[in-house]
Amino acid sequence: MMKVLFKKEVLENWRNKKWIWVPLVFILLAIMDPITNYYLPDILESVGGLEGGAVIELPTFSPADAIMMSVSQYSTLGVLVIVLLSMGIISGERKSGVIELVLVKPVSYTKFVLAKWLSLLLLVFAAFIIGMMASWYYTNILYGEITFSMLLAVIFYYGLWLLFVCTVSIFFNTVTQSPGIVAFATIGTTAGISLVTSLLGIRLAWSPTNLSVYIQELLVTGDVSSELMYTTIISIVLIALILLASIYRFNRTFIRRSQ
Repeated sequence: MMKVLFKKEVLENWRNKKWIWVPLVFILLAIMDPITNYYLPDILESVGGLEGGAVIELPTFSPADAIMMSVSQYSTLGVLVIVLLSMGIISGERKSGVIELVLVKPVSYTKFVLAKWLSLLLLVFAAFIIGMMASWYYTNILYGEITFSMLLAVIFYYGLWLLFVCTVSIFFNTVTQSPGIVAFATIGTTAGISLVTSLLGIRLAWSPTNLSVYIQELLVTGDVSSELMYTTIISIVLIALILLASIYRFNRTFIRRSQ
């Protein structure tokens, strides 16, 4: 049954053209800043430069800086895309009543949530990998070489943050029937974690929001720091706990309805 539910979700994403526009958006986010910053001097010169002969000294970006430009876009606009993509994945079906038609069959509530979660991860990670491959291609051409193994490390470690966001969204999908509330709560939670982490600093050194900081250190030094390893472990544990909470919440909701 799990396999059938998962295939249904993947097929539905294809019919809704999500397998086309989501990767395209992720590619655009990944290459936008590296290409723009590289050609900015030429763009300014082509439009006649600055008034009064003013000169802007632009910094010289390294290959690591270029890759981090893509990562920073995913930290903002990328998270927003994921939230918009996932905010109605369960709550929308609950609101419309479609979920009742599915769960009237002998379908495990746990497998239903897992199928939704896995289909969302497949779509997001496929788009993320494609986008980072595009960023890596242009980085190597315009800024200098980043090894493929280093790219894989960036994809793995930063992918944990995207996985965290997806899982938080799934949790709020099981809490409320309103997609708008899901979006607001997911963005608020991730933004709140980022804010608290920045305020408390070293006390929350292993917060998932610090993954991008340690990834930048990895790109510069080439070594996986102990902070990155501990943050990875904490992130995986939090993701597992939130997913379990999602399954528990969903089960409790529909068990009550059936009583």
